[in-house]
Amino acid sequence: MGHRGKTFGIAILVLAPLTACIPNPDRPQRGYDAPPPYQPRDDQRPYEPQGGDRPDREQDRYEPQRIDAGVSALPAPPPAWQARPVTADAETVSATSYIVRPGDTLRAVGDRTGAGSEAIARANGLAAPFVIRPGQRLDIPGGRYHQVRAGQTGIAIARAYGVDWSRIVSANELNEPYTLRVGMRILIPGTASGSTAAERAAAFRLDIDDIVTGSEPALAANERPVRPSPSSRRVLAPTQAVAEPTRLSGGFAWPVRGRIVAHFGPGASGEKYNGIKIAVPIGTPILAAADGVVAYAGSGIPTLGGLVIVKHGDSWTTVYGHASQLLVQRGQSVRRGQTIALSGDSGLADRPELHFEMRKGRTPVDPQRQLPGI
Repeated sequence: MGHRGKTFGIAILVLAPLTACIPNPDRPQRGYDAPPPYQPRDDQRPYEPQGGDRPDREQDRYEPQRIDAGVSALPAPPPAWQARPVTADAETVSATSYIVRPGDTLRAVGDRTGAGSEAIARANGLAAPFVIRPGQRLDIPGGRYHQVRAGQTGIAIARAYGVDWSRIVSANELNEPYTLRVGMRILIPGTASGSTAAERAAAFRLDIDDIVTGSEPALAANERPVRPSPSSRRVLAPTQAVAEPTRLSGGFAWPVRGRIVAHFGPGASGEKYNGIKIAVPIGTPILAAADGVVAYAGSGIPTLGGLVIVKHGDSWTTVYGHASQLLVQRGQSVRRGQTIALSGDSGLADRPELHFEMRKGRTPVDPQRQLPGI
């Protein structure tokens, strides 16, 4: 064989295996949109704190950011509840009454008594715009009241007192979007604990509901949440609250295609499962089920490993767990069908799989009732 013949033979050997990797354009995709091209991680810029966004050394010791073994993520700041820990300095207020003075506002009454203005309004049946008049007697509900400072989150407040955030939500009748304001006094249920700050923090167990309802930092009086970023290269500081979508755009699509190995509802031993598990090969692209904004990307819930939470508007939230690689950042806007992570077996996964949840407000719903038929 001549030189040209040898060259032709080598080309055939090189091209033959490559042709097996070329997708067949005629093969039906069954509604599974192809993910956008993956951008190499080398293109991502690391988070660089600016001025007041840099945690001090004491905050660094409070709880270092942790990534579970086998989970890789884009460079990111610690979540707000780690960057802005809370001191448990609630003021205990006795139940009493207060006579409104000329010029008083409900907030001023709260400042004078130490109670939350929202709690005073509830105790006296006051509705917005919360008008009070001189000489009016107001009942002041007793309890422990924590005054919210800049950058504090519901999760950090709950952790400081060793109380479930869901109990604080219920005690203060907080509603979606669960926004905290600087200066707001919130009621801490239960009695003061004699345990140390470390013991109270250890007693707190982070869960999905906490992130959905209590992960955003408090806003100043006239402050607005920042607009989400379309790129993972713009990393938002943990003290910046992110604007959520108001309306769901379009319907939901499957985040992966695979075999469902665990269904929504009671399990074999009676425990309730809040989502579904889909077995897929490791490294499978996980797609956003609908347009939305990333509320969380990390591994703060050890059982779920690599985790992404996306808010979609109209109270809808989707949850994606057990990922091996996280490709989005908190505050990033995503489109339906966009790759947000790669599947894995992180956390307490039994196999390479995706843990997928859908929530309407705080209530988990069956994804199979919301997603199109396979």
